[in-house]
Amino acid sequence: MSFSSLGLAPSLLDAIAAIGYQTPTPVQAAAVPAALAGRDVLGAAQTGSGKTAAFALPMLQALLARQGTRRGLHGLVLVPTRELAAQVGEAIRALVQHLPSTIKVTIAFGGVSINPQMMALRGGTDILVATPGRLLDLVEHNAIKLDHTSTLVLDEADKLLDMGFADEIARILALLPAKRQNLFFSATFPPAVQALATGLLRDPVRVDVQADAGATPDIAQRAFAVDPLRRLQLLKTLIKQHGWRQVLVFVATKYASEHVADKLRRNGIAAEAFHGDFSQGARTEVLADFRAGRLHVLVATDVAARGIDIAQLPVVVNFDLPRSPADYTHRIGRTGRAGASGTAVSFVSAETEQHFRLIEKRQGVRVPRETLAGFEPVETAPAPVSAATDTVNGGIKGKRKSKKDKLREAAKGSVPTGD
Repeated sequence: MSFSSLGLAPSLLDAIAAIGYQTPTPVQAAAVPAALAGRDVLGAAQTGSGKTAAFALPMLQALLARQGTRRGLHGLVLVPTRELAAQVGEAIRALVQHLPSTIKVTIAFGGVSINPQMMALRGGTDILVATPGRLLDLVEHNAIKLDHTSTLVLDEADKLLDMGFADEIARILALLPAKRQNLFFSATFPPAVQALATGLLRDPVRVDVQADAGATPDIAQRAFAVDPLRRLQLLKTLIKQHGWRQVLVFVATKYASEHVADKLRRNGIAAEAFHGDFSQGARTEVLADFRAGRLHVLVATDVAARGIDIAQLPVVVNFDLPRSPADYTHRIGRTGRAGASGTAVSFVSAETEQHFRLIEKRQGVRVPRETLAGFEPVETAPAPVSAATDTVNGGIKGKRKSKKDKLREAAKGSVPTGD
């Protein structure tokens, strides 16, 4: 299949060729014709599958057709993070640069001053890529109106909900016209995401590229059994043994991000932390250093890493296991993108073994446990607390003493015995 078979305008085909796109990805091949026909789209697709072009190309074609008759914002793209907003916005701008007519694309996200973004919206915009909170700020400042929006895109909808944007999305939906096109993309579909899609979409065309074996990312998953206190040394050893030059390491907390990065630097490995306390300038600088190879290891929390797109990233390491199977999907999806192969390594201790088994079950995979010589685990999982011996919680479940019982016993104990 070629892009010319999707029904795109000649000027868009020229822009695609100028950028260097060769053939449409599965999500583009399925979603673009449906969106061009005005249908709502429900897409199950990982990051790195070509989603941005899948929704951007139909929006741009509609704008080209409306040249001279545009009124208000045409396309609104909601994303969960500032990094993804910048990535998506710049990808659309790259296409626009090769089009014959001027199409304005604006990017807006929190964590930076709102004033430049308000200035950028003066005179309106054709496409706005924004995080939900900052979009509502701009609406409250009368910098943007949503009442003529033709197309709404929710990108990485599962992460939008995971990050607590449900209320903001509801407020935004109330500001949009009832008659519009909706393009909905998500890597996973837990109940909350499915409910949002059901309420939002009208007779959508379903696109599930994850069900296509040919679209399955080439990611080798490995799991090392290791005691928690030996993980850092194991990480350093693996980096040096395999000659990994670019590694994204996931940890659970900001403190762990700083601690692990510091320990790696002390051992001669160029590493930097990456977490939510970073200013936008610091985030941009660290990512630029990582992409350019000046940093070999980026130690990130989940919140900070969402939306990161590093081309040809070879290795992802779960230093701390993610809280949910959905987060595991997003983490390992940072590698093995756009046809490249990658490796995802997880550190599993006796205490986290059951949690990793749950992740395996939800993923439908079994990852053999490996050990590295010198790092064989010696710890065992803590024994489950028996209800019969749980003296702290009152013994057998359902048989805990009530406050009244304890007061009665205390009263009996204080009754004079007559001695």
